[in-house]
Amino acid sequence: MKLFRKKTIESILKTQEKEPTHQLNKVLGVRDLTFLGVAAIIGAGSFSSMGEACYKGGPGVIILFIFCAIACGFAALCYAEFASRIPISGSAYTYAYASFGELFAWVIGWALLMEYSIGNIYVAFAWSDYFTALLEGLNIHLPAYVTCSYMDAKKCVAEGKINEGLLAWNSAPKLAGIRLIADCPAFIINIFITILVYVGVKESRNASNIMVILKLLVVALVIVVGVFYINTDNWQPFMPNGFGGVMGGVAAVFFAFIGFDAVSTMAEECKNPQRDLPRGMLYSLIICTIAYIMLSLVLTGMVKYNLLGVGDPLAEVFKLRGVNWMLYIVAICAVVAMTSVLLVFQMGQPRIWLSMSRDGLLPERFSKIHPTYQTPSFSTIITGLVVGVPLLFTDKKFVLDFTSIATLFAFVLVCGGVLLLPRIPKNNNSGFQLPYINSKIILPIFFVTTLLLIALMQPTFFNKLFQWQGEQGFSNFSLFIFFIIYALFSILSYRYNYSLIPILGVLTCTYLLTGMSISNWLWFIAWLALGLIIYFSYSYKKSKLNV
Repeated sequence: MKLFRKKTIESILKTQEKEPTHQLNKVLGVRDLTFLGVAAIIGAGSFSSMGEACYKGGPGVIILFIFCAIACGFAALCYAEFASRIPISGSAYTYAYASFGELFAWVIGWALLMEYSIGNIYVAFAWSDYFTALLEGLNIHLPAYVTCSYMDAKKCVAEGKINEGLLAWNSAPKLAGIRLIADCPAFIINIFITILVYVGVKESRNASNIMVILKLLVVALVIVVGVFYINTDNWQPFMPNGFGGVMGGVAAVFFAFIGFDAVSTMAEECKNPQRDLPRGMLYSLIICTIAYIMLSLVLTGMVKYNLLGVGDPLAEVFKLRGVNWMLYIVAICAVVAMTSVLLVFQMGQPRIWLSMSRDGLLPERFSKIHPTYQTPSFSTIITGLVVGVPLLFTDKKFVLDFTSIATLFAFVLVCGGVLLLPRIPKNNNSGFQLPYINSKIILPIFFVTTLLLIALMQPTFFNKLFQWQGEQGFSNFSLFIFFIIYALFSILSYRYNYSLIPILGVLTCTYLLTGMSISNWLWFIAWLALGLIIYFSYSYKKSKLNV
């Protein structure tokens, strides 16, 4: 069927070799890739969304951080397998093309647009919050209506909140009856990052490496200083809102891990992609997981969880404990950290569009390489517009939920795609190979054990699982679907001897999706519908496989 026409790995590599005018500079090593991974991961998640997660889940949120790290670890191994076999730009989009076929490749490319470009909107907002706080510390006061988004200000008025949003709404000048409110620092940093990425990956790499070193040093300082202000009484109760409260922070916690996969978009610019790409992804994930666990323990230990529902939690805990000298350091660190995140994500999206353009799914201009800078120039400019324009019309919470669900969806497809790849002989030393563990017996045992443990520890769980009405109804329905998928993979594994690691990646990421609300799903489905309209009206006909 033409909708699921595939590109073989051999054809993908040959196509890339035949287009020297569309090739990128090979300048990145394993250290650069690890730094880029850390640059993408540690940023808005640790400095902003972590506060919401701790507020909802209390100290028990560390369970969710660990679970998300495990899920991302499985996904990282699957990304590493694909990246080793297909060392070109495109990330999960290219991998889906080789495993599921063109329609799924388009869908995942469309979903990645939400991760990299739309995700950067949230990062830009968070960057602006800390940058404004830093200026305030230096006694530089900007008007509220140029440091707050229009939608955030409007929500504050509707909800009767007395804060910066209300001040922005009341003090903003008007033009034709419309209040002129915009987050100018967020808009300006997006322009700066777009210019830097346009100039070249080597320059972007050097800037990113410097920022990563600085922010890791300051994160370590935050942990070391914070340890001395921990009150273990704050860790009680461990899960004040129950496990449901912990799962309520899925979008915020998972957002903190988004980014390691952005390393795979840099495949064409690697000196030795088969060796360095897998290492860069796994090293960066390990470093960031350790940092997150320690940060979450420090935050929930320094103050009660219900004081952390703010946009700048790392600064807030030191403010509440009266450690004022740390406020400036944290603000500087946050600005540096989120600048590097903006940089890496803004580098990733154009390279996905470049790959889609090479395949004919987007106009040829998207694969145009600048003759001097050797970067995907047109795609970089469009990415800057996709991030910059919505900054004027959206708000942080919407973008946070929107981005997390799209990324989890992409991870599920990547892990599932590995199951469809032909196995490489053991004596083949072509690069990283995902360890093969036969799931024939193991996964069915896991499934039965899971059911028994739930029945023993929560006897009423399965009765509630079939209650699909009311506020909890959608969550119960999501869990029901998860168990159907779990059972289905157990049967298929017994029959087809699937590899265990990719299946665990699919299941852990699918379970995290059960924490998303119905509004998240409705927006995501609407976004996919828009993408499918574009595919069938343009990409399906223009595809280079349409012969």
